Amino acid sequence: MDGVEKLNRSRLENLDGEEREGGHAPFQSPVVGINGIDYHQTKTVHVSKSWLRENRIVCDYDQGNHLSTYKFLRTKVLRSLKDNNWNTLGITSPGPGVGKTVTAINLAINIAMEISKTVLLVDADLRRPTVHKYLGLPAGHGLSECLSFGDPLSELLIHPDVGELVVLPGGQPVLNSSEMLASPQMAQLVEELKNRYPSRMVLFDLPPVLAVDDVLAFAPCLDAVLMVAEAGKTKKEELMDACAMLEGSTHVIGTVLNKTDPDVQSYPYY
Repeated sequence: MDGVEKLNRSRLENLDGEEREGGHAPFQSPVVGINGIDYHQTKTVHVSKSWLRENRIVCDYDQGNHLSTYKFLRTKVLRSLKDNNWNTLGITSPGPGVGKTVTAINLAINIAMEISKTVLLVDADLRRPTVHKYLGLPAGHGLSECLSFGDPLSELLIHPDVGELVVLPGGQPVLNSSEMLASPQMAQLVEELKNRYPSRMVLFDLPPVLAVDDVLAFAPCLDAVLMVAEAGKTKKEELMDACAMLEGSTHVIGTVLNKTDPDVQSYPYY
């Protein structure tokens, strides 16, 4: 049985089968009555708030202007997605080390705190998956095992007990990441995630555009991309090149200027 057949069988057994028996599929919100769904099938892992603070994850504690900045970003992103009837967003950057994973996690958490929204955050940086590390989640199987071996999603998803957020970790690092992201299995998975529940936003933490060809291979599956740049590090030419490379494949809805010096602004940025 090849990867596609395994993946399809896993979906039928773990999604459709549960619905026929009156159960609930994965990826769902725990708020029954608001979205009409719950994710009691999804494993819950209680994350350490002190660990989140240490890793610059803004979550249900006083972060002052940092929290306000992410709420502002959330509002602008949701408005753009709603105006275009989109629900899949990739977060990437021109180069490495600019904070795109922290941005992806904080954006996902803030969207998940909206009363009418649920969020699935997918670690699609398959060469260097780190979402689980920032959240303090245990290392284990994830997206790479789902695509390679047909591991059922119901066994891979984690609810980190933060808002209405579910995480699909990256799993074990792989070298053929662009081939996996461009595979029919991945395209089929994205379509399923996009269409299963209209209230859910699906965010993908992606590798840097200029470092590997993963984002180029995967971009046609996405509604839009958010580009993260670092003040004082990312060059204007790099940012323009990264956006130009995605032109025609997906929509770049905006840029986040990360690590800006608050002393040079009338209001502080994270």
